[in-house]
Amino acid sequence: MPQTWTPSAIAKTIDHSLLHPTLTDEGIIEGCRIAVQYDVATVCVKPYSIPLVKKHIVGSRVGICSVVTFPHGNATTSMKVREAEDAMDAGATEIDMVVNIGKVLGGDWEYVSHEIGDMQSAVEKRNCILKVIFETDYLQDQQVIRLCEICTGHSVAFVKTSTGYGFVKRPDGMYSYAGATDHFLRLMRKHCGPKVAIKAAGGIRTLDDVLRVLDLGVTRIGATATKEIMEEAERRNPNI
Repeated sequence: MPQTWTPSAIAKTIDHSLLHPTLTDEGIIEGCRIAVQYDVATVCVKPYSIPLVKKHIVGSRVGICSVVTFPHGNATTSMKVREAEDAMDAGATEIDMVVNIGKVLGGDWEYVSHEIGDMQSAVEKRNCILKVIFETDYLQDQQVIRLCEICTGHSVAFVKTSTGYGFVKRPDGMYSYAGATDHFLRLMRKHCGPKVAIKAAGGIRTLDDVLRVLDLGVTRIGATATKEIMEEAERRNPNI
């Protein structure tokens, strides 16, 4: 029998994404207002904005998730760890890290494993959680499977599909991305251990998108369209 969802339960699956490079402080404050209004899981922000975000979610149950070396993951491991430490010291309790995509594509699994392990150790020391972003638009199935195995081995909390900014050049010269496809979500759920959760991000824009990926075993969603998703959830309640 299909699972039914209440609006409040749906809200607690959402990391409200405030990551666009053009966001001003006013835009971030408005995003915090939406996050608090709907009581989402976290606001997902860049490290510099954590002090501002703390002021505007105070008294709520909304957490702070910070991205690290976003969106390309190209910093050295030590820089990634330091950025995560700075973010956690500022108030983040969840860290979304982009893997070194070039090392994944080149098959340097020792490097990739050491980096994820160092990041996991850093967040564990502060009782925080790590989400590892794969950027699946750039990867083949076997690379995703190997990343799932590595993340399971290091006991990370979440694996995540995409940044939402992993644009691929198409034959017509235009750039686009697929984001959280059903294919990769199923693959990730199949090849991650049962204690590793799945976060879908990239292209989750409607309530039906949310319900579809939740049905595939996802427990956290990165979304910019939180207001639209929650308005639709409230309209449909209790028939979600």
